[in-house]
Amino acid sequence: MRAYLPLLRAMGQRMTGCPRYIALDAKFDDFDQITLGDRVVISQRAILLTHDYSLTAGLRAIGEAPETDIAFIRPITLGDNVFVGMGAILLPGTVLGDDVVVAAGSVVRGKVEPDSIIAGNPAQVVGRLSERAQDWKSRMEDADLRVDKA
Repeated sequence: MRAYLPLLRAMGQRMTGCPRYIALDAKFDDFDQITLGDRVVISQRAILLTHDYSLTAGLRAIGEAPETDIAFIRPITLGDNVFVGMGAILLPGTVLGDDVVVAAGSVVRGKVEPDSIIAGNPAQVVGRLSERAQDWKSRMEDADLRVDKA
């Protein structure tokens, strides 16, 4: 991450803190349209998509074909302490509050309130992170854990 974060910043990536981990195969549509908070984790094959070319298809469907393709552009914002699971897709305009977990494979759009766990397609709130963390904490002694180096 020490070498990757400066590269992302040089490409226009906005960061309000220091992300914890961003997989090398995570896809960012427009770096300057995505803001990452502190301690963000973006897992493998996650996609952050800020454009929507369905506008062109819609205009063509009503007989008003533009001369070239036209896309809506909507920024994506991830708050602090956000975990985006493997293969998740964040659609244009997504805003994730602080302390949010996005389950693997989820498709997310819109605003997600802080302290949420979301899953599915379309993603929906399935729990509160603070409540689930208390349960996880109570089971840590009996679990196999991987503890990364600081």
